[in-house]
Amino acid sequence: MSYLSLEEGRALEEAIITMSRGGIVAFPTDTVYGIGASLEHPAALQRIYDLKGRQPDKPLPILIARAEVIDDLSPDVDERLIDLAQRFWPGALTVVLPAADHLPAEVKAPDNTIGVRLPNHSIPLTIAERLGGAVATTSANLSGQAAALSAAEIKDSFGSKLDLVLDGGFSPQENPSTVIRVVDGEIVVLREGAISADELRSAWGTASR
Repeated sequence: MSYLSLEEGRALEEAIITMSRGGIVAFPTDTVYGIGASLEHPAALQRIYDLKGRQPDKPLPILIARAEVIDDLSPDVDERLIDLAQRFWPGALTVVLPAADHLPAEVKAPDNTIGVRLPNHSIPLTIAERLGGAVATTSANLSGQAAALSAAEIKDSFGSKLDLVLDGGFSPQENPSTVIRVVDGEIVVLREGAISADELRSAWGTASR
């Protein structure tokens, strides 16, 4: 495993090259540290499941570089949901959308949906942009354990099993993103995280009028 500080000149470039070749990389985000892999390398996505001990029915979330990328990820978007999301994007809000057929199975839930987020951090934004606009990313921890807030915690959990760890200091946010979807015309909060359910429901009431 390589361990690079983001203060090193080519650290980010090395991470992008590693992922483009089918490697998995841990890196800081605007919430907690994440482990990411290219959507073009299903074997790398499966490695993330194996390393985390993640249940196969829990899809890997997707971080996007730009909101426009959604057009390639989801064939049937509820525009009100996207309007709501963009009030909080870039930021700690994940929206659940119907999955496009071409996406790998590892990012799809059993009901053929995906979780998508536009992060507020230059590192995942750059990685996603260089890898086609989107990258599969989940929290950097063993399943059932607390999410890693530093590169040191990742080393303790995974040892040398990752291909590369980018050290960007301590995470600015201890909470993961809030996850929402639309059901029967109303938003349902599947996981409350950095953005409160009350704030989202209030914003949805305004957006859906």
